[in-house]
Amino acid sequence: MAILPIRIIGDPVLRTPADPVADFGPELERLVADMMETMEDVDGAGLAAPQVGVGQRVFTYQIDGVRGHLVNPVLELSDDFQDDVVEGCLSIPGVAYPVRRRRTVTASGFDVQGNAVTIEAEGMLARAFQHETDHLDGILFVDRLEGDERRSAYRAIRAADYSSVAGQTVTKRAGHVGSAFGTGASFGKSAFGAARSSA
Repeated sequence: MAILPIRIIGDPVLRTPADPVADFGPELERLVADMMETMEDVDGAGLAAPQVGVGQRVFTYQIDGVRGHLVNPVLELSDDFQDDVVEGCLSIPGVAYPVRRRRTVTASGFDVQGNAVTIEAEGMLARAFQHETDHLDGILFVDRLEGDERRSAYRAIRAADYSSVAGQTVTKRAGHVGSAFGTGASFGKSAFGAARSSA
């Protein structure tokens, strides 16, 4: 297994919809194992394959002791919403805002061996599934913001020297960057990071 470098906003892979996984075999097993190790190294809530430069529909997760992965996920979302919670992202260091997400999710897909999986999720697990599936569709959490918060987030992104950040990030272990749902210094602690040591 290996710790993988995290791609930073501006990398085209983060804006490219990922391809469905067609081959279930050793390469997929190695990818999922590496993603799990990378996610654990950053003590993150989740990690999507495009964040490590792989355009495949795979994500890993660990929320409140529930951990695993999902291949080719399809989400069925509830009509109602949960309370907004601050989200951040390793791929957008230093930026975090409250994001509106559906209250519950039924996630269907496959495990690494190709077995069908269905998971009922609510709260933070439902939020993580939505955040990670967005990554697979080329969507970042800042795209979910509205009004002043959206404008503020994109101003912060434009003001950051992300070309420099990206260069630094790919030369470091992922654990030096922060949680996969990391927080920005100006916005307090994300609920995703509340039980974690990362800031």
